[in-house]
Amino acid sequence: MTTGHHGNGQPYTAFPGAVGLSDLRVYDWPTADGVCGGSPHMHLVCAETYVVTGGEGSVQTLTWSGYRETPLRPGSVVTFTPGTIHRLVNGDGGLRITVVMQNSGLPEAGDAVFTFPAGVLADPAAYAEAAAVSGAPDARRRRDLAIEGFLELRAAGEEALAGFHAAAARIVSPRLDTFEERWRAGAVAAAEATGAQLAALREGDTRHLRDAAVTTVPAAERLGMCGHLRAFQP
Repeated sequence: MTTGHHGNGQPYTAFPGAVGLSDLRVYDWPTADGVCGGSPHMHLVCAETYVVTGGEGSVQTLTWSGYRETPLRPGSVVTFTPGTIHRLVNGDGGLRITVVMQNSGLPEAGDAVFTFPAGVLADPAAYAEAAAVSGAPDARRRRDLAIEGFLELRAAGEEALAGFHAAAARIVSPRLDTFEERWRAGAVAAAEATGAQLAALREGDTRHLRDAAVTTVPAAERLGMCGHLRAFQP
């Protein structure tokens, strides 16, 4: 997240409302169930939106309401809330998406739990080892293990999904303080800055308009959960 302060002391972030933005080329690696795509996972406190810019495919989702598959094609916009297990399917090999993330990119900074099999989820060391990536072979191994657990969850009932929710909460619990710091520095600060600007305008005070600025945001490339990622935040 790129943050700083304007001359009037009000915070700013790289994107309006302190969202995160990424350019995603979905993996075209084949999987055990015969389709290509990314690693199934779930976010615990952040919503996410897909804006499809190229190619075709779908997003498979699993929630308390059941399993669903939503088609994706150029111009599609799909959003989902915390608790939605999602898996991107690269239908034609060219699926490309602009990803808009709540809370300054927190979904790519730890607010995601892979759908590994239950035995891996129950062991913090095993989970950390399975989630680690140092290159494409690791990313593919991680993806395949997450798909194994995802297919098990799809075939099971609510009890298994509730167990996954509980395991996911345990996995992220050591990072909740860091999540809150990011939220306060980003989304909360941005909302408070808007409130201060509204209050100033009511008094006829336009000094914050003198701090207008244009920012070019750098991108960091890496192997993401669902594909080759260019994340526009440090």
